[in-house]
Amino acid sequence: MSKTLSNKSNLQILHEDNHIIIVNKRAGDIVQGDKTGDKPLSEVVKSYLKEKYNKEGNVYLGVVHRLDRPTTGIILFSKTSKALPRLNKLFAERTAKKAYWALVKNEPPKSKDTLVHWLKKNPKNNKSTAYCKEVDGSKKAILHYQIIKKLDNFFLLEIDLETGRHHQIRTQLASIGCPIKGDLKYGFDRSNKDASISLHARTLRFVHPVKKEDINITAPLPKNPLWNACTI
Repeated sequence: MSKTLSNKSNLQILHEDNHIIIVNKRAGDIVQGDKTGDKPLSEVVKSYLKEKYNKEGNVYLGVVHRLDRPTTGIILFSKTSKALPRLNKLFAERTAKKAYWALVKNEPPKSKDTLVHWLKKNPKNNKSTAYCKEVDGSKKAILHYQIIKKLDNFFLLEIDLETGRHHQIRTQLASIGCPIKGDLKYGFDRSNKDASISLHARTLRFVHPVKKEDINITAPLPKNPLWNACTI
């Protein structure tokens, strides 16, 4: 299992100002606390801010969005109560644009396509199932993908989400026969050594909630030979 972040030296900060902080999440880190009791990334960032600015008492930090534990990449936090509702609105209205990179072993049916499914989550096993038509309790899921590089044994896809559903990218790619490398839950044949899956939140673009400036962030890829081969 990957080790959980334990101190500020493990934080890879991609952007920080008075209102927001953006970090590059590692595989194995949880964004918010859960039943495992492991220290979440949100608490690590709070500890970093407390020490950096010599703050007394509690440190404010708003969680804007999340990534699955085995996934890597961009996570945005709000440092002020003023910015949080504005950021929440950007994400709710899909005006914050995210792109993901995924490595799959099987070639998708098309080099570029839009996938539309209805996803239904099973809370018992924390897994979603994709259906071609609406079923009771399902939610419509739409994503756009394209092959951006062919490697020796894998295909690098770029994914843009139109909706934000539970395990959406993992479920929809698996439904077309392209489970993400390392994703045992959705049908890949073996795990990655670090318990990650090869899904990375690569870029994030949005308008700053206070400064109204364009923010465009790219998260460096995990350091391993396969991701290293994905440099475009």
